Amino acid sequence: MSDFQLDQLDSQILQMVADNARVPFLEVARVCNVSGAAIHQRIQKLSKLGIINGSQFNLNPEIMGYETCAYMGLYLKDVSSFDKVVEALKNIPEVVECHYTTGGYDLFIKLYAKNNHHLLTIIHDKLQPLGLSRSETIISFNEAIKRQVPVPAWKDKDRVIETEE
Repeated sequence: MSDFQLDQLDSQILQMVADNARVPFLEVARVCNVSGAAIHQRIQKLSKLGIINGSQFNLNPEIMGYETCAYMGLYLKDVSSFDKVVEALKNIPEVVECHYTTGGYDLFIKLYAKNNHHLLTIIHDKLQPLGLSRSETIISFNEAIKRQVPVPAWKDKDRVIETEE
């Protein structure tokens, strides 16, 4: 790990791209009162340090035909099979997140299904064969909040960010 000094310009850039990843660099440069090249260089540096992890378009699962969003706590029969199970989960396209967690679950996943019947098929045909002793499912009716983590506020002193470098 290394330290990176986050300054006021970095904070401004991060706030703007977190709000809208498609904002043109020249617009960011105009607001920040610097050149487009300076913004481009800063974005590259923030990306290289892992502070910015790419950008993407977010598909609307419901419009794409996935009406059921479920969170599942998975209990493994054999806890030494973590890595094998995670690799297998990567091959199930409906599974969009997988987390190692504290608490009772061995793994916690988020998945999308076309409907409840499809969800049952995923559980029965794709998840149970992975060696689950049991699972607990929570169905989400609606995502009430979805946002980025807050950009650290810049103060008079530079803020130090630990990075994996």
